[in-house]
Amino acid sequence: MSEIDASRAALPSLVSIRDLKFGYGGRKIFDGVDVEIKRGQVTTIMGPSGTGKTTLLRLIGGQIKPQSGEVVVDGRHVPKLSRQGLYDLRRRIGLLFQTGALFTGLSVYDNVAFPLREHTRLPEKLIRNIVLMKLEAVGLRGARDLMPAELSGGMARRVALARTIVLDPMMIMYDEPFTGQDPITVGVIMKLIRQLNDTLGLTSIVISHDVQEASSISDYLYVLSGGKVVGEGAPDAMKTNESPWVRQFMQGAPDGPVPFHYPADPIDDDLFGMVTA
Repeated sequence: MSEIDASRAALPSLVSIRDLKFGYGGRKIFDGVDVEIKRGQVTTIMGPSGTGKTTLLRLIGGQIKPQSGEVVVDGRHVPKLSRQGLYDLRRRIGLLFQTGALFTGLSVYDNVAFPLREHTRLPEKLIRNIVLMKLEAVGLRGARDLMPAELSGGMARRVALARTIVLDPMMIMYDEPFTGQDPITVGVIMKLIRQLNDTLGLTSIVISHDVQEASSISDYLYVLSGGKVVGEGAPDAMKTNESPWVRQFMQGAPDGPVPFHYPADPIDDDLFGMVTA
C-alpha cells in the first residue's frame, strides 16, 4: 500500500456506498458499485455520458432509492430515512446544479439569502452579514444588486456556489461544474472548489467528464462504466492505470471497450424488415 493509499484509508468516510444496484426498467445503471467518500477530501466521479454519475448524486441525496445495496451518509442509511430525516440530512448537503438554478426574479443578494430566510430565524442584519461574506468568498460581493439576467454564465455559477455554502453544509455535491464555461471561468471555479473545501473543512463530490480539470483539484478519482467502478485511485495513479476502460476515458480515445453505438439489432434487420417492430 502506497503512502497516499495508507493516509486515505486512515480517514473516516462521510459517504459509504456498498454493492449498489439500480436501474430504470430493464436497463442496469449500477451493478454492484462500491464508493467511499472520505471526509475532508475532494472526490471526483468520472465516466462516459450515460453511466449514471448524476443518478449517483440523486441516490446519495435520497431522491431515489437503490434496488439493493447500501447508501450511508454520515452514519445514516439514506433509503431507510423518514421524510423528516431526509429533510434534516439535505439541509447539511449543498448541491451545485449544472445550470446554477438561480431564482430569476430575485437579485443576487436575495438568491443567496433565500436558504437562510427559509431554514433559519436569524435577524435580517445577521443574514446580511452572512450573505456578504459568502459573496466575498466567491468574489461577487460587488454584484449583490444585480439580477440573474445581468450575470455571465460563470458569474451565475459562482452566485449559485455562494448560495450553496450559505448554510455551512458538511458536504457539497457539484454536478458538472465546468460544463459550458470558458477557460478562465473554469480556472476560477476549480480554485473555488479546492479553496472552499479546504478553508471551510468541507467534503466535496464532483461529477465531471473533464479529465484534466477534475484531476488537478481532486484527492481521489472513480471512473464508472458499464454499471461498475472500472478504476479508482489518486489522480497520478490513474494516469498509469492499466485498465483499458480507464485508459480509453482518461486519454479520450474513440476506440476501446466503451462502445460508440447504443445496443441495437443489426441495421439490416431494421432496414429490410427481417425483425418486426
